[in-house]
Amino acid sequence: MNEKELKELIKKGESEKIEFKESLSVKDEIGECISAFSNTKGGLIIVGVGDDKEVKGLELGKKTIEGLANFIKQNTDNHVYPGLLAEKFKDKNLLLINIKEASEKPIFFKERAYKRIGKSCHKISSSELKALVKLSSKFYWDEHICKNARLSDISDKKIKTYLLQREKHRNISKEIKTSLKTFLENIKATSYNHPTNAGILFFGKEVLKFIPQSQLRLALIKGREVTGLILDRADCEGTLFEMIKQAEEFLRKNIRFLGIRGGKSFQREDRFVVPIEALRELIINALIHRDYETGADVRVFIFDDRIEIINPGNFPEGVTPKKPKHKPVNPLLSSYMYDMGFVEKYGSGILKVRELLKENGNREQEYVLNEIETITKIYLENKKDKTSDKTVERTVERTVEKIIQLIKDNPYIIQEEIAEKLGLSRRGVEWNIQQLKQKGLIKRVGADKGGKWEVLDE
Repeated sequence: MNEKELKELIKKGESEKIEFKESLSVKDEIGECISAFSNTKGGLIIVGVGDDKEVKGLELGKKTIEGLANFIKQNTDNHVYPGLLAEKFKDKNLLLINIKEASEKPIFFKERAYKRIGKSCHKISSSELKALVKLSSKFYWDEHICKNARLSDISDKKIKTYLLQREKHRNISKEIKTSLKTFLENIKATSYNHPTNAGILFFGKEVLKFIPQSQLRLALIKGREVTGLILDRADCEGTLFEMIKQAEEFLRKNIRFLGIRGGKSFQREDRFVVPIEALRELIINALIHRDYETGADVRVFIFDDRIEIINPGNFPEGVTPKKPKHKPVNPLLSSYMYDMGFVEKYGSGILKVRELLKENGNREQEYVLNEIETITKIYLENKKDKTSDKTVERTVERTVEKIIQLIKDNPYIIQEEIAEKLGLSRRGVEWNIQQLKQKGLIKRVGADKGGKWEVLDE
């Protein structure tokens, strides 16, 4: 580096990849920066320059560089061997320490690991260390052999379901040209004649027996806090695609409808106050991108004003809700979901949800991030609803009264007739009937076909 280049570098000041140190007397600070640069994107430490960009220079003896190199080697783990170069700048000595990003992380200095954020170095937390080790090793949790699981714990029926769905969505023949054993090895559902974690989560007969934290829990809660009365709940279990189906059924039963008057018709269109497809997408993301090494499960809470999806773990390094990209935490699970049509395009889930909510009249999803978990909040307020909550409640009450009157007039009336007489969708009638049953206002006597309705005491 010539003097002109060095001058420009110093003029720009400290940055994410440049650090100034006034002298070699702060060796520990230099060591911390070496750890931070190694664990982040690499960087350059210029010794002999103050924080104010003033070039002060330093004394460089014959053994100065050798002594510093030994200090760095002895106090870093894994050992770091940075490039050390003495330079002259306006007749003053400077020492340039060039650090490359480590291929195997984390790099510790005196038993602590650091990272670079902006112009400063920070200690890495225990949860961040765990993520850094996982990212550096390139060996993912879903690829690990599932403890105590055997090939006999894999379900042929669930493999067949996967192959049928893959053929339908990806146009890959359901007929496999190798043995089933080889096929499972090729897609990494098994390894060394044992199921992997991904293999059990997708094809296992008893998933919870081996991965108890894989359960998906949903609850409908009265009020706005988790301490509220639980009105309904579901503990979904099984393979990932089985749990998604169970979750969708629960959501369809418990997300209320909203009557929207369309711009091209006087007919009111019944739609969910939040699009089920958006919630389904978020639950899929939670199940395939979560941290399975924790004991926590994925939880979905439906409150009066919002829905929260709580996912153990955090976004991968370099990925944020504002800048989503395909960087899967569990690549095998992501691949299997794509094969079955649950994921249409890699890295597009957050953007898809954003568009679905906007189209439905909901505000954008909100994320609360911390070291332990990610909380996604979807608010039930809907911009396309031009009425107040009280007006909506009165509309629902009037609809209920009309349904009860129709049943009184004709106990054998079918749901299609109710929908036609009231101008509701079939789905809207089903929801209202379900609410009336739960409140004990009506009951069904006899079979679905040939039976009749009975209005109970109001």
